[in-house]
Amino acid sequence: MELLDRSIPVQLRAATFSAVAQLSMVSGFMAFDAYAHSDARRMFAFAAQAAEEADDWRLRAKILSNRARQEIWCQRPEEGLTFAELGLVRADRLSAPEQAMLHTARARAYAKLQDTQACLAAIGAADEAFSRTTGVAPPPWMAYYDEAQHHGDTGHALWDLAVVGAGPAEEAESRLATAVNGHTDAYRRSRAISGIKLASLQMRFSDPDQAQTTALAALEDMGQVQSKRAQDDLRELSTTAARHQAHELSEYTASATQGQV
Repeated sequence: MELLDRSIPVQLRAATFSAVAQLSMVSGFMAFDAYAHSDARRMFAFAAQAAEEADDWRLRAKILSNRARQEIWCQRPEEGLTFAELGLVRADRLSAPEQAMLHTARARAYAKLQDTQACLAAIGAADEAFSRTTGVAPPPWMAYYDEAQHHGDTGHALWDLAVVGAGPAEEAESRLATAVNGHTDAYRRSRAISGIKLASLQMRFSDPDQAQTTALAALEDMGQVQSKRAQDDLRELSTTAARHQAHELSEYTASATQGQV
């Protein structure tokens, strides 16, 4: 940061810091997905500092959302909740999808904390934000946050509640199904992850036969992406399938995590 301070002309300062923040944010998310968590935290922290230096509140919100997601994934939901709440500071400057994204992060943190009412309230806030017009146009990097992404993210929060008997499994299935059906091939990774979660719920609560169909479709998408987090979700599905005597699916998913499919 000190090198940037010394070398940037005043008229280029904000744009340069924003560009550096975006690069560091993307690098941080790649490190997060590869489980290089210490590296990811350093990159996210640097990105947030650069975005603040640029007075780029929109980019700051996205970076804080990513930081929240990482901490929630790392079983540190309190830290994740803090980052999500920080992202909502001056929410009036954010577009509807940005606000919804941050409320969804709050919901996922509350789900990990098994605070059902707070999670459901955060999902309600996310739904409300996503459905309204704020008068602020979404930035280019929010193009991914469409109806499928919104339903997938809120469905993941409900999944965490459903599997411990603390939330509505039917609603979780419905939202994840909307995500799977809505994602295009450009978002195979998201479609695969939502499909794996959906199959897990179907196996547990509603339709084991349909779970196998859902899982096979997700596995086809998995063959096109690389993600350690998706691999972990697949391992969870394999364990769930074995517990419900779906031995063929369990073995198939276990093989997939080892690159044998």
